[in-house]
Amino acid sequence: MDTSQSQQDLYPPIEPYDCGRLDVDDVHSLYWETSGNPKGVPVVFLHGGPGAGCQPIHRRFFDPKHYRIILFDQRGCGRSQPLGDLHNNTTPHLVSDMELIREHLGVERWINFGGSWGSTLALAYGISHPERCLGFVLRGIFLCRDPEIEWFIDGVKRVFPEAWRRFAHYLPENERGDLLKSYYHRLTHPDPLVHGPAARIWCQFESSCSTLQSNQNYGDNQDNFMNFGIDRDLVALARLESHYLINKAFMGENHILASIEKLSDHPAEIVQGRYDMVCPIATADDLSQAWPKAKYTIISNCGHSALESGIRLTLVSAMERMKSLQS
Repeated sequence: MDTSQSQQDLYPPIEPYDCGRLDVDDVHSLYWETSGNPKGVPVVFLHGGPGAGCQPIHRRFFDPKHYRIILFDQRGCGRSQPLGDLHNNTTPHLVSDMELIREHLGVERWINFGGSWGSTLALAYGISHPERCLGFVLRGIFLCRDPEIEWFIDGVKRVFPEAWRRFAHYLPENERGDLLKSYYHRLTHPDPLVHGPAARIWCQFESSCSTLQSNQNYGDNQDNFMNFGIDRDLVALARLESHYLINKAFMGENHILASIEKLSDHPAEIVQGRYDMVCPIATADDLSQAWPKAKYTIISNCGHSALESGIRLTLVSAMERMKSLQS
């Protein structure tokens, strides 16, 4: 994908008017920032991965004259410290962190905007704190159920056999019986000569499946917007993804769909690429069926990436429609 072309139709680049760190326990310190209108309607951007961290382009989905734009790097991600740390790193911890950030910034209620893993966290937070949510804009839905995990680790070979073969065959034959377990053991190994190369292969695999036109250069991943030349970020992303996948996001198998009625009256938009190979459309369809009041838009010519033309335009339009909400 042409990066310059993919940034059209977003709002112009802006800088934060405030930023800082918030200590959320004895281990983790989270980076947060706010941009746009200090008195505007709050919207919190929930990045993917888990482990990807936020990037400046994430501010650009939102009208800075209308929204108070809040970005933060989740535990172990981006500018939060310590990078790649798995201690006290679970979905309940991340939900609790969001409450601490909300209170720290003096936000009463906010719109939750998230894609991929960000959609999971947005929904988990909303179910725990529905009274704090104005609405939801969600993309590339992921609920971390067994079939979704199995698809990402193994099933995607039906569409991307060459990418999967590079991913699987990086491991010695005796480690290929359970790819997720084997990669998790390598990604959590203390030796950089073990976890570093495994992280690069993991991220290359994910990136190659993220756009409708297969992206073989994993340095150009348009979903996570990561600089994959920075090995420490690579390790954090791959380690955290494997950590959450192997632990099924620290939630019950059908926790989100079983609890979605708590959000039944909240304004919501679901945006899904028809040919999303990272988070296949069946999951978004399940969510839309369980949440009939949510506006559900299928983008017929897109995959997983938030910056594919149809998806980015629909996300920006969804946030335009959310302007009717008041905090």
